[in-house]
Amino acid sequence: MKKNNSLFNRLFMLLTFLFLYAPIVLLIVFSFNSGNSNMVWKGFSLHWYAKLFHNRIIMQSVYTTLLVSLLATVIATVAGTFAAIGFYAMRRRLRTPLMTVNNIPMMNADIVTGVSMCLLFVAFFNGWGSFAAWFNSLGLFRLPTRLTMGFGTLLIAHITFNIPYVILSVGPKLRQMDRNLVDAAMDLGCTWMQAFQKVIIPEIKPGIVSGALTAFTMSIDDFVISYFTAGSSASTLAMTIYGMTKKKVTPEINAISTLLFVTVLILLAVINLREARQEHKLAAEQRR
Repeated sequence: MKKNNSLFNRLFMLLTFLFLYAPIVLLIVFSFNSGNSNMVWKGFSLHWYAKLFHNRIIMQSVYTTLLVSLLATVIATVAGTFAAIGFYAMRRRLRTPLMTVNNIPMMNADIVTGVSMCLLFVAFFNGWGSFAAWFNSLGLFRLPTRLTMGFGTLLIAHITFNIPYVILSVGPKLRQMDRNLVDAAMDLGCTWMQAFQKVIIPEIKPGIVSGALTAFTMSIDDFVISYFTAGSSASTLAMTIYGMTKKKVTPEINAISTLLFVTVLILLAVINLREARQEHKLAAEQRR
């Protein structure tokens, strides 16, 4: 009976993975097709990858995606780390509801976050026009009277939804840290900033790195929030691919999708390997 159940479970697991990954495998295979068909295999070729790197629109969207993701990751990592330290210093009665609020953006639907941020930017820009007109009437210096959504709003949106992931990664490392280490360092003559640099940062460094990698992965993979906050002057890679699929799905789209899938897969593998090493190291220390 147990053998039959085990066989059924393995078969069900195999069918589940087949259902999930068969479309992706098909996409990857036909990205190397020498023809322009997504149904008929005409031979192995890197033609579509070469054509991809000569496509100015796609290369511009790749540059925008990488720039936004890197800037958002750096800013969100710094802000999230200091926010996590602030949460750690709070009393539990105040920290618990604030952490619940911090978790809402991660559980909230992306379309709700995207639409709400879009409405916020529109409302701010409408108010900015009146403020800029009043300020320019003073004659000190001129402010632009019209602001539109673009790279700046896209960056702000990415920073906003990345910060909670950093806080969630750094928080457990702070709780694992011995509170007496900072006091001991300050008793030995360190200022708070020196204790922060030489004691706190080394202790929570794994959490900071994991949070940064997670933030970069979420940022480079985002579409919905970017779609509502980028406006018409900026376009990420996901938005460009979406626009291309409206016309015709060519092997060129297969090629860029394959590269994007491999990039995200590598980042997730790095994150999981780091977490596994940290757990192994912690278990080894506990055994000692």
